[in-house]
Amino acid sequence: MSHETPKTDTRAREVQKTDAEWRAQLSPEEYHVLREAGTERAFVGEYTDTKTVGVYGCRACGAELFSSETKFDSHCGWPSYFAPLAEDRVEYLEDTTLGMRRVEVRCARCGSHLGHVFEGEGYGTPTDQRYCINSISLTLRPAED
Repeated sequence: MSHETPKTDTRAREVQKTDAEWRAQLSPEEYHVLREAGTERAFVGEYTDTKTVGVYGCRACGAELFSSETKFDSHCGWPSYFAPLAEDRVEYLEDTTLGMRRVEVRCARCGSHLGHVFEGEGYGTPTDQRYCINSISLTLRPAED
């Protein structure tokens, strides 16, 4: 993987809230995924098959993260993108849970868990990467006509 993957999350955040503030803002399901690095079930997320043109932002802080222009059908059960809007919008952390090495993707603005990025899976995308992102981590702002 070509991304730097620090062992610990030490970045200062633009958006910082207490655990109680996050719990008050987010539903229990949102909190579990965004703040506890959970995963929503495959094929149930509202954006898995969405084709709407627009920008996907972090559900916790609103930071713009992904464009519909980079969304593709991976048939994996979660929305997939081949690149973030800009590299500074997301951060990467090494994730060794589940007995494997993966690269976790978080919102750089608030540190919320988004999903994981995988490389070399053979999808016909310009980056050969699949950002596998939980729908519940995102909100879609449709483009204006």
